[in-house]
Amino acid sequence: MKKQNCFNALIKETEDGWFFGQIEEVPEAMSQGKTIDELLENLTDALNLVLELKREETLKQYSGETYITRKLIIA
Repeated sequence: MKKQNCFNALIKETEDGWFFGQIEEVPEAMSQGKTIDELLENLTDALNLVLELKREETLKQYSGETYITRKLIIA
């Protein structure tokens, strides 16, 4: 059985009928959408952007150093 990485989306409907969401495990990733499906799509984009930014920030810290990289799969 293939294992998947999962994140929890916290969702609430705003007074004007939009949906606002935030990723529980990565609170910097938040977005909104007119529907829950649109919100989930936007949250996925936001999560990918946050993770890419954090990846770039971390690699800058190691600039000029020798290090080992390994993939880490979370079950």
